[in-house]
Parts: sequence; C-alpha cells; structure tokens
Amino acid sequence: MTTTTTPEAKGHYFVPATSNYSTFLSVGIFMLALGFIFRLNGVPPGIWSMLFGAALILYVIVGWFGEVIGENRSGVYTRWEDRSYRIGMVWFIFSEVMFFACFFGVLFYIRRISLPELGGYEQQYTPYAGFTGVWPSSGPLGETFTPMSAWGVPAINTLLLLTSGATLTWAHWGLVKNKRSQLNMGLFLTIALGVVFMGFQAYEYMHAYSELGLTLGAGVYGATFFITTGFHGMHVTLGAIMLAVMLGRSLKGHFSEHDHFAFEAVAWYWHFVDVVWLIVFVFVYWL
Repeated sequence: MTTTTTPEAKGHYFVPATSNYSTFLSVGIFMLALGFIFRLNGVPPGIWSMLFGAALILYVIVGWFGEVIGENRSGVYTRWEDRSYRIGMVWFIFSEVMFFACFFGVLFYIRRISLPELGGYEQQYTPYAGFTGVWPSSGPLGETFTPMSAWGVPAINTLLLLTSGATLTWAHWGLVKNKRSQLNMGLFLTIALGVVFMGFQAYEYMHAYSELGLTLGAGVYGATFFITTGFHGMHVTLGAIMLAVMLGRSLKGHFSEHDHFAFEAVAWYWHFVDVVWLIVFVFVYWL
C-alpha cells in the first residue's frame, strides 16, 4: 500500500514555483502611473501607456489568481496556508480602514478647525473678511453650489447596500448548509444590488454637475465629496467584480461547506464596504 505524505504531515509550508507575475505587475503599475502623469501634462502617448499598464495588470490578476485557485483545487494547501491567507486579508482590510480614516480625518479638520478659524473665532485676523465658516462650504474662494441632499439617491443607495449585506449573508448560509442554489442566488442578488448602486451613483454625479453646480471646482466641499464617494464607488466596483468571480467559481462546483475561504474573504471585504458607506452617508451627506 502506498501512502501519500501531505505538506501538512511533513510540517512544511507550501512554496509555489518561481513566477514572473510580480515583475509584470510592477511594470504594469509603473506604466499606468506614468501614462496618467503624461495625460495630466498633455503628452499624447500617455493614453497608450495607461492602456498598456491596465492590460498588463489585468493579465497578472487573471493569471496569478488562476494559479492560486489551481493550487487550492489541487489540495496542496494546508491549515498553515489557510491561516496565512486569513491574516493577510485582515491586514488588507485594516489598511483599507486607515485609507478611509484619512478622508474622515480631513472632514473633521475642515469642519471643526479650519473653517471656524477662517470665518469665526478670530475674525479680525482672517484675510477673508465677511466669510462665514459654516458647513457645507466651498471655502472662501470656491464656486457657489447646492449641497447634495441625503434623502434622495444616497438614502436609496444606503438601502441597496444594507440589503446586499443581507443577501450575501444568506448566500453564506447556503454554502455552509451545502445548498448550492441558495449560494448562487444570494451571490447573484448581491452583485445585482451592487451594480444598481453604481448606476445610481453615476446618476448622482451627473445630477450634481448639471443641476447643483457641485463639481470639483466647488471648493473644499466638492473635493471631499467626490474623493470620498468616488473611492467608495471604486471599492464597490471591485467588490462586485470579486463577487462575480465567486459566482463563476460556485457555478463550476468550487467551494465546500468546510473549504471556502476565498468566498469568506470577499464577504469580509463587501461587509467592510457596507460599513464604510454608512459612515459616508452620515458624515458626508447627512451632517
């Protein structure tokens, strides 16, 4: 009788073969950033550098993630790799928390420190006489605008994301109970809700530019509004893409009730995006 010794039984951590994907990814990011800088300065080849960089990044994502999926399906991973991936995902989400914390910190500084000093506490020392530091404000030099109301599209988007969190949890229950149809339906509904959210956000941006005068020229309010909601929208887009990959893998029969960390990692990410949106809704739209 032949006995197969697994990496776990040997006590070894799985080490994959040498790969060039990290080099390709570095080149892709460099070309994308370089092309963006060229475009900002009116250099015509910039768009081609950006397209090449984006294509190279996409190639790496598909190829590298495909290799990881293949390794997982082949059974070479053990509890050590599983623990490593979980720790890595926790640190990744923590870095994302700090990323958005910077934006909320900027809002706090502007609203509680900068504006009051420019227009209130020491009026005799301000160079902007007559400026009232009341939020929402474009600042003393920004353009006139109408602030975005919280109880329109933003409220609908809040409901959409909260519902998507529930459908994703329902999908997770289906996976744990080995109910494949529930898993697939829950993933589909979550993706659909995310796509609708992005559609409403695009409509909101068009409404802001065409009817409210709320543009990037609307001073500090416009800048903080678009950078905070825009980066969140980018995270929703990436989350929807990852969920679509999970749905494709599920339809192929991947995952089991005991082995599905890829699904869990994407679920953690999506719930993080949900929570961030609640904070955005309160501090960007409501207050």
